[in-house]
Amino acid sequence: MGCGKKSDVLGTSDNCVCQVVRAIADIQDNAVDEECLDCPSCFMEPLGSLVSPTRDRVDTRVFVLKTKDGSPFHAFFSGEGNACVSIYFRVEEVFDNCCATLRVLVPGRREGNNFVPVNLVSGGNPCCINLERVCQVDRFRASNDCITVDLSCFCAIQCIADVNLGICD
Repeated sequence: MGCGKKSDVLGTSDNCVCQVVRAIADIQDNAVDEECLDCPSCFMEPLGSLVSPTRDRVDTRVFVLKTKDGSPFHAFFSGEGNACVSIYFRVEEVFDNCCATLRVLVPGRREGNNFVPVNLVSGGNPCCINLERVCQVDRFRASNDCITVDLSCFCAIQCIADVNLGICD
């Protein structure tokens, strides 16, 4: 169990990360236009409310998972140039109480009208994320790579943005 959480006698977990990812999956699956409140919440607001103002249709709530020591969880994707590690995800499915399939998102930035992948790796070491490069990311693209995770292994989740990745097209 992540972060010292224990399962109850029925084997269920009260893991908040699992609950939030499950809620994000529901929000993405039921993307509907609703009036937004002033204080957006990762798992309470309808899809699109983290964008201000909502200009385009959105189909994804981008998020980052954090490990017990507070560092961002990362996964590999099929490389684009020298970028092949990401900390950004889209939930595809939640199953078996607290497991999920996550799509790895390609981090990028806008240069003119172009999407330029951002290499998040520090000094060629694929286990070390360069936090200065994280601050350069303002765009995302869906990769063809997914990862299955046990959500109970994470201690925090941070919603980053609502974006349109063309998943529903």
